[in-house]
Amino acid sequence: MQLSWEQAVASVRFEELVPVSAFPVVPGRRWGPGWWWSASTGRHVVHGSAAMRTQLMLLDREAAVTGLAGRPARFVWRDETDGRVRSWVPQVFARYADGTGLFADCPSGPASGGARAQRAGGVLEAACARVGWVYRRLEPPSAVVAGNLRWLAGYRHPRYRGASGLQAAVAEAFAVSRALFEGAALVGDPLQVLPVVYHALWSGRLVAGLDEPLHGGSLVGVPAGGGPGRGSGAGIDMQGGE
Repeated sequence: MQLSWEQAVASVRFEELVPVSAFPVVPGRRWGPGWWWSASTGRHVVHGSAAMRTQLMLLDREAAVTGLAGRPARFVWRDETDGRVRSWVPQVFARYADGTGLFADCPSGPASGGARAQRAGGVLEAACARVGWVYRRLEPPSAVVAGNLRWLAGYRHPRYRGASGLQAAVAEAFAVSRALFEGAALVGDPLQVLPVVYHALWSGRLVAGLDEPLHGGSLVGVPAGGGPGRGSGAGIDMQGGE
């Protein structure tokens, strides 16, 4: 099914679509396609690279994100320079609480994808801007930030949230910034408390500097305010080949 871009924006729930094309399995490559379980949606999202998995992890941590999908649509347009029909499948879609959307690609570096990716990015950026949406090539985070978030993501499931009394005790312990292990010990048995602290750090109810490796002496506190921190003529194809 192919719709005009404006029709698709008004009527399609991109976050509910399956990928329009499979992620390739490349022999000899250390990373293959997989699934990311989203704490925002309670559903799995397919990914095809380590870079894409990292960006899904970052988007999943954003409080405003309500939906995620991998490769849910193909953009199709006619190139004004030579009249040829061209297409591009962005890797990620994110829906926000206000109804707007983000289409994004997840390059492993600034030059990934070459000139074709750069040209397609310009077309998608202009198309999304027309309807108040966004297209971006998402830059990889630093290795330290990515490593810290991978650790915290291991505690993203609601089962680590803790009982309401324990949540309140953790928030009280870190109402004044203090070392991670110190604050956990103030609440009770660290084996029971630390998973709740890590879940709170993932969800933004607690904050810590993530640009340095997270450890027992890392300063943890509550976020500021006390709330969670966290081309013309283009058409779009939700089913079909490259």
